[in-house]
Amino acid sequence: MADISLFDTHCHIDFFQFDEDREAVFGRMRGAGVDRIVAVSVELEQHERLKSLAEGREGVWFSVGIHPNHDSAHEPTVDELCALASHDRCVAIGESGMDFFRHHVEPEMQQARFRTHIRAARELGKPVIVHMRDADEATLRVMAEEGMEACGGIMHCFSSDWNAASRALDMGLSISFSGNVTFRRNDALREVAARVPLEALLVETDAPYLAPVPYRGKRNEPTYVRDVAECIAGVRGMTLAELAGATTANALRRFGIDIQGEH
Repeated sequence: MADISLFDTHCHIDFFQFDEDREAVFGRMRGAGVDRIVAVSVELEQHERLKSLAEGREGVWFSVGIHPNHDSAHEPTVDELCALASHDRCVAIGESGMDFFRHHVEPEMQQARFRTHIRAARELGKPVIVHMRDADEATLRVMAEEGMEACGGIMHCFSSDWNAASRALDMGLSISFSGNVTFRRNDALREVAARVPLEALLVETDAPYLAPVPYRGKRNEPTYVRDVAECIAGVRGMTLAELAGATTANALRRFGIDIQGEH
């Protein structure tokens, strides 16, 4: 089955949902041709866990950051984020952004946090993993005001319209699609996936969340990024191998990963 090479650019493989079978998950993903992942942070308490996962395995990198709706006891400074992200297996800042679907953290605090993350990313020259949910205008405004084009980033689990996608693309960001692009009623999102320039396209799982069809409702895992890629290849009129090759190359470039040295 491993006839292709895929990169799951966003998953949470350190979460408790994988505690019972994490090694088996790694085995299944590699068997499906998923050779590389980024394990994404939602709170700073994950840092040592993520670092340990990445240090012990080929093809695994991690990020540093705080989710917009995580009620953190401490808000890191730019310098603190930069220090944590200086590890050579850390390839991104985030996930951070704006989320008005839930309000565990007030919008003003989300915005301040997001600005700090972007400033750290600019300082380091690493991309920002952007979480944007029901907050398109606020998120895109902060990105523009903070000069996001200087560091670049990824619009993670993109679920908005073409207008939002095109504005992010104009700032030099990549657009990443997750399992929700496979859902039966998401024709509009598939249309966006068909329009994004190939060089800006990424795929992800957001595992353990948002399992694609035919696994919807079950625990997601990096293995299933193959199903996301198959869906997008179909709407773009490409083969899976073509889509996999392009999105993996895009991810390596976006994260600044040297495929020869794998760092």
